[in-house]
Amino acid sequence: MVHTHGTVQVGSSQAIRAAAGLYHAYFTGLILTLVTRRGAAEAAEWVFRVFRHQHHEKFLSSFGKLGLEGMPDAVACAAYHYLSNSVGGVTVEFMRESDRKAWVNFVPPRWIYPGASICGVPSEVSRAFLHGWYAQNGVSLGNPRLGFVCTAQTTDGQHGLSGYFLEHDRDLAPEERLQFRPGELPPPFDPAAAPRLPAADWPPERLAKAERNYAMEYIRSGLPRLAEIFGPAEAAHLGRVTGRLVGAQLYRETAALLGIDAKGAQAFGAFMVGLAAGEGDSATVANEGAAVLVRRSGWRLMRGLEPLSPCVFEAWNGLLEGALAVHDRFLLLEVTSRLDWGDDAFVWRIRRRA
Repeated sequence: MVHTHGTVQVGSSQAIRAAAGLYHAYFTGLILTLVTRRGAAEAAEWVFRVFRHQHHEKFLSSFGKLGLEGMPDAVACAAYHYLSNSVGGVTVEFMRESDRKAWVNFVPPRWIYPGASICGVPSEVSRAFLHGWYAQNGVSLGNPRLGFVCTAQTTDGQHGLSGYFLEHDRDLAPEERLQFRPGELPPPFDPAAAPRLPAADWPPERLAKAERNYAMEYIRSGLPRLAEIFGPAEAAHLGRVTGRLVGAQLYRETAALLGIDAKGAQAFGAFMVGLAAGEGDSATVANEGAAVLVRRSGWRLMRGLEPLSPCVFEAWNGLLEGALAVHDRFLLLEVTSRLDWGDDAFVWRIRRRA
């Protein structure tokens, strides 16, 4: 149970699950908001930029952590996507055919598009993340012969998202790094033949945090890309309306994980403190007359990305606004201090409407 005074312990398993679920839904929600409010082409451009940015941030730097050094390039790439996505809670298969050809197959239900949300995702959005990440693997590895061949897409009504990394007999032109050959079926999956994480390096506690970080990373990459593409005002609007919808839809589920079962400002302060703890930050609650102040001294989600456009916070804060609307619609959430303004903490005032 989360208490309404003092500091909630950072890193509790329930709080970590709460943060992971909320950020997962926020990312899916951003895709759907862009598809429905800006169109498939602009949604695909955003997805491309998010995945290309993450590729440059994470791909090569994670090889050692995942134990992939020394593998043939095609096999290492398939193993990377198998292990890194498995760590994030994604159902994926790995099949090695040779040193030059290795498959990955993402099995429904697709993590990125839970439930019926997949019905709102156009094919070009799914292709965009393949262009953003998979087509870039050979470039990052310095292997101009390495490309990815996509053989099925879930969004096209096929068995899943599948394909193989292939080292060709010649250097590839940029437009050849991602190819589509629908109809080829991946070989059977044998879990015993798939790569494994070093168990000693990946205890359950680390895996739980990795799953949370996996979901949060999409928002860390995604909100600044909104500002790049659409400008600060539209990015704030798109991110905030998505946050409000997702925060409202997931409030009860998230509150249950955080042990919040009461109404009122004090209880919502406890909700905010518990969620911060799940993200890896500390926060406190204090009374200010009839109002409640929540003080959060860190923003692990965006740490190291300063300076940030103010629209990033305004979009992200929509999650809390949406949650409060369901928790108690007669309360207001006012921001009085912000880390991205140069203050030493985020401070929110929760008070009843006049």
